[in-house]
Amino acid sequence: MSLSVIAQYVMNGAMLGMMYALVAVGFTLFFGVLDIIQFSHGDVVAAGAFSGLAAWTLLTAAGMTSPGLLLIAVIATAAIVTALLGAVVARFIVLPVKTAPQLNVLLVTLMGGTVLRECIRLFYPGGSQPKLFPALLPTSGWNIGAFHLRFDNVILLVAGGLLIAGTHLLIGRTRLGLAIRAVAQDEETARTMGIDFRRVVLVTFALGSVLAAFAGVMDGLYYNEVFFGMGLLLGVIGFAAAILGGLGNMYGAIVGGFLFAALQTVGAVALPFASAYKDVFAFGVVILLMAIRPTGLIGESASERV
Repeated sequence: MSLSVIAQYVMNGAMLGMMYALVAVGFTLFFGVLDIIQFSHGDVVAAGAFSGLAAWTLLTAAGMTSPGLLLIAVIATAAIVTALLGAVVARFIVLPVKTAPQLNVLLVTLMGGTVLRECIRLFYPGGSQPKLFPALLPTSGWNIGAFHLRFDNVILLVAGGLLIAGTHLLIGRTRLGLAIRAVAQDEETARTMGIDFRRVVLVTFALGSVLAAFAGVMDGLYYNEVFFGMGLLLGVIGFAAAILGGLGNMYGAIVGGFLFAALQTVGAVALPFASAYKDVFAFGVVILLMAIRPTGLIGESASERV
């Protein structure tokens, strides 16, 4: 296998890893503040992609042609819509069942995701069919030997990295982040200290949903196609990545996302006769790793959450 082909596999793995890491960090934020798994999170990815696509459709119909302005509008619309969606899910679905058995919370969020997915399919024009996503980033690039490094891939990777870094700084260096960490460590003590628990939960769910929105837009820009069920696999993989890294640990979620993408890439390379089984290979290795380290690669403890 030539170096250029290997480099292309590495780039594909890095792109997938960034998407998975963004979704996995959202799962980690939700678990950190409420000890729950938000199983509709994958469908929020699809909601972000389709809301961005809707913004592009409306603006191009209104005569806007600047790719830069359209890209900003797509990302901003996806972020705003999913932030509101995340806050609504937290306020009206998650918080009311917070004290219920974990199975109830799992079932409610799972059904919420199904409702969201079906709403996209039923109410978005032609929503049951795959939709072409606009190519708003330059596709030219650098030729490094026989390998062609595209500008859009680099831009998406850098943007995703900056978004994760910004989330880390927000959690670790701001008053809001301090409140989130306090709630994650000890909810009752945080309430006693005057922290508005409900506000922290709503903001955390909004933040995690914005990360999911960017993952959805990133997926659309990379593959130039979106589908109403795209969040199903992304959600499962993001959750698996969060578990693999150590649920409740942001660094673990990032490591888990890139590790899962690396496993898929290795599966595609090692099984060229059956590359369609790369997901089976990746999930199989994850199952083996979880059998060896049930708490994840970076074990989570209460004081390290979020």
